[in-house]
Amino acid sequence: MKKIVGQIGLTVIALLLFLSCNSSKKEKNIDSSKIQVQGTMEADLTSPPMVPAPVGNRTAKKLIVNMEILEQEGTMTDGVKYIYWTFGGSVPGSFIRTRVGDEVEFTLSNHPDNKLPHNIDLHAVTGPGGGATSSFVAPGHNKTFSFKTLNPGLYVYHCATAPVGMHIANGMYGLILVEPEGGLPKVDKEYYIMQGDFYTKGENGEPGLQPFDMKKAVEEDADYVVFNGKVGSLTGDNAITANVGETVRLYVGNGGPNLTSSFHVIGEIFDNVHVEGGSLLNKNVQTTAIPPGGAAIVEFKVEVPGTFIIVDHAIFRAFNKGALGMLKVTGEENKQLYSGVKQEGIYQPEGGTIQTMPNNETVKTEVNLNKSLAEKIASGKQIFTKTCFACHQANGEGIANVFPPLAKSDFLNADVKRAIGFVLNGKTGEITVNGKKYNNIMTKQVLTDDEIADVLTYVYNSWGNNKTNVTPAMVSEVKNSK
Repeated sequence: MKKIVGQIGLTVIALLLFLSCNSSKKEKNIDSSKIQVQGTMEADLTSPPMVPAPVGNRTAKKLIVNMEILEQEGTMTDGVKYIYWTFGGSVPGSFIRTRVGDEVEFTLSNHPDNKLPHNIDLHAVTGPGGGATSSFVAPGHNKTFSFKTLNPGLYVYHCATAPVGMHIANGMYGLILVEPEGGLPKVDKEYYIMQGDFYTKGENGEPGLQPFDMKKAVEEDADYVVFNGKVGSLTGDNAITANVGETVRLYVGNGGPNLTSSFHVIGEIFDNVHVEGGSLLNKNVQTTAIPPGGAAIVEFKVEVPGTFIIVDHAIFRAFNKGALGMLKVTGEENKQLYSGVKQEGIYQPEGGTIQTMPNNETVKTEVNLNKSLAEKIASGKQIFTKTCFACHQANGEGIANVFPPLAKSDFLNADVKRAIGFVLNGKTGEITVNGKKYNNIMTKQVLTDDEIADVLTYVYNSWGNNKTNVTPAMVSEVKNSK
């Protein structure tokens, strides 16, 4: 009897091993190059931060992709212009969405007004140069080539015309998604974000049309590190949005050309990260590294309302060079998940002595008395972008519960001398703005009297404030009244 039972047991084990091996063998034998296409469709190409509709359960198709190269002037930040080289007129280039087994017929057109030849290298392509050897195209011409999507994943594409680094640094990169058979799991919101580093002759914030600086690029000394091609592309009215309880998927790429991104959403944890845009799944991730020429898919559920700040966690890039965006989540609060401030008190670890802000810099005063109001506002806007933008945001809306708004600010409009004093000396402690309390630190700003006058004039003449024209003499009066 025992012998029979033992034989049955061995038979069952052998059968399980056979099925397991057969299943494994079956998976390995799936050859995406043999997937048959059924019909033809034109690809829907979208500019960031939007993405085309999911592939879902559709069959493999002959997918027609038409992409135009445009060399065009755009805005890097307020007052700063740049000549971008683009795929589809945006930085990053148009998002391409496919599924495994598609046969992509790709036509690359170089606009006749462009000055340079270009091509495209798609990391999703199995073939010489990722398509670059077949797509080199002069202005006023187009090239067509085709490829089959063999591997699911999120892939970078970029220009590979020499000097390759220069073409990439001017904005020639984007993402192509190859969905698995049956598509990706459904989520409520999907967005397209791509980081890039830019190198200009002028320093960060220096106004005017700024040319590319090859020396800085070679030395990896970026003036701007930004999401979606410019400072503020994902802030204020451009912020991406979601509702409490929704699931969010971000397709995140890094065009480089030089710097690795430490991608992080402040106040959120990524439930899933498709590491390097591939099949490996990591869970419960705080920050994910994305190398130049790489990508990641991050997914999370938003549980509470608020503004969630998106950053490269190499943090000076976020607050000083532009790698900062916003996800605005609306809906009902959940105090069990996040209480907000429950209690506030005074903490003085050094005892009861008076605490002061650092004040050891010497500022040279330079005054231009001949500026018109319009010139002062234009100058102030540039200074604001360099010194105030990260905390107070592009439209003066501030950051909820952290930094007070400057827009329609009863606090600012009530006392211009007090506002000047804050810029000169900094401010620590509680203030009430538009009926809400804020308790944070504003450091003193190392600016000339002329610059302080200009930036405050810009603030007072923007966003519904009282249009005060702040003069260098007013700044000097506050400075000397100490």
